[in-house]
Amino acid sequence: MVIQVVNFNLEGIGHQDYLGATIDVAPAFKEVSGLLSKVWLSDEANNVYGGVYTWKDRQAMEDYLQSEFYDQVLGSNPSFVNITYKAYDVLDEQTKITS
Repeated sequence: MVIQVVNFNLEGIGHQDYLGATIDVAPAFKEVSGLLSKVWLSDEANNVYGGVYTWKDRQAMEDYLQSEFYDQVLGSNPSFVNITYKAYDVLDEQTKITS
């Protein structure tokens, strides 16, 4: 498994507008191949938003990053700026012990 942590800032929309948009788009993430879960993040005071994604494997994450869906939702959306992400390999054996 792979954990991907994504962060970005909002530009041109406020917190409430963002919340409404996320409710509308959230169901579409259930259809993303290889995505096991997504946790939505918000730090309104510092204008930092994002998500923690759990992927089946690194290829699933890369496929998503190259997809039209990613481009429409995040990649070329002018409301989201300073987009960064970091990917981490999950240590499966250790994680099984603590899960």
